[in-house]
Amino acid sequence: MSGTTGRPAYWDEACSVLAAGDPVLAKLIAAYPGISLEGRGDVFVTLCRSIVGQQISVKAADSIWRRFDTCVVEVCSERVLAASVDDLRACGLSQRKVEYLKDLAQHHAEGRLASERLDAMDDEAVIAELTSIRGIGRWTAEMFLMFHLMRPDVLPLDDVGLIKAVARYYHDDERRPKAEVRVLAQRWAPWRSVATWYLWRGLEPLPVSY
Repeated sequence: MSGTTGRPAYWDEACSVLAAGDPVLAKLIAAYPGISLEGRGDVFVTLCRSIVGQQISVKAADSIWRRFDTCVVEVCSERVLAASVDDLRACGLSQRKVEYLKDLAQHHAEGRLASERLDAMDDEAVIAELTSIRGIGRWTAEMFLMFHLMRPDVLPLDDVGLIKAVARYYHDDERRPKAEVRVLAQRWAPWRSVATWYLWRGLEPLPVSY
């Protein structure tokens, strides 16, 4: 399943189970037919998109990504390593994110991000491996699990959008602690990636990929 692209094989089954067990998700699933989480087949692109998207809105991340993509011509480790810091900063990237992207490119160029190796690991082992790289935190690793390895049961509790959507749809816009969200989300297992994706749609109808 390394670098799976397109619609996950489990999507329809997950939607049926979630819609049957949760009225909120039933409405969201019905509101967004014909679209789904879609994987990206390139490890480096997936992790680059996640770093670019850290702690900023989807709209801002898309704008910066387009400029970054144009700047490097092709999003690959060789091009990112060759790009100047000033050129990358001009895309709207912070100094820290430029450093993270350079470090990621170095790891990739050295062959330390082989998809097949990561795909053989369980979710927590993948998270541990990726977070050992500078600039990749748990959230970024979880986006990788969802959008590259297409793991079905990821619950990214550090994701602002998920916490906001749970507040909106389950608690009248009152933010709740992560521990409460985790308990609520137990009803969505083993399809928490899918539930998260639909809750994101409730905030941002246009799907984003990492």
